Amino acid sequence: MRLADSHCHLNYKGLVEEQAQVIARARETGVEAMLNIATRESEWDDVLAAAEREPDVWATVGIHPHEADEHPDVDTGKLVARAAHPRIVGIGETGLDYYYDHSDRDRQRHSFRSHIAASRETQLPIVIHTRDAEEDTAAMLREEMGKGAFPGVIHCFTASGEFADIALELGLYISISGIVTFKNAKDLQETGARLPLDRMLIETDAPFLAPVPHRGKTGEPAFVADTCRFLANLRGEDPDALADATRLNFHKLFSKTLA
Repeated sequence: MRLADSHCHLNYKGLVEEQAQVIARARETGVEAMLNIATRESEWDDVLAAAEREPDVWATVGIHPHEADEHPDVDTGKLVARAAHPRIVGIGETGLDYYYDHSDRDRQRHSFRSHIAASRETQLPIVIHTRDAEEDTAAMLREEMGKGAFPGVIHCFTASGEFADIALELGLYISISGIVTFKNAKDLQETGARLPLDRMLIETDAPFLAPVPHRGKTGEPAFVADTCRFLANLRGEDPDALADATRLNFHKLFSKTLA
């Protein structure tokens, strides 16, 4: 299989200590592209450094909704300026998380809009996190799309089938993580089985959410192969064909990776 892991955190504890070996294992498994995701300003330099060192790793720039309270000064201008770097190919991750509410909801929404504006200005894809916030996320995306289109992906999709349809209607991609392999993920499996092949990505969100048969272990990009095989079986497709399609989708969406 020739794969892309569209969302991982190579600089998080559990991976950063042996980052070179983690990347080597991914390559041995057939992973040809990894997107190293930023979640707070203090890690931007380190996330980018990994992408500068490794030809098959790229980076994003952004503030996770959990961190919104701590980053009132990260505005559209700052995001756009950092995103000019050739190895930064996306904006985020950003979005809304009403499950943990680690940041004030108004601050989350303000930060999300700043990221959307940066995505619209640069035309780099926005990487969207949404948890227990479907209604507000959908409303904001519809409103902001009305101001001018921007590319993006709903990462680690766990929302409803109805929300998937809204995201697709708005032109967004949907990324499936190892959660789809969990026994209790029936709704997500139903959504994954029917997603259009040309709008789907696969990710690990490593070091989190290791798929079956690795549950309980530290997740890593190599495990994207297990999610791909499970998803292919779910959809009645050839795993190699699904790997190819989602890898090509990754490069189509994050088109700066082809520069």
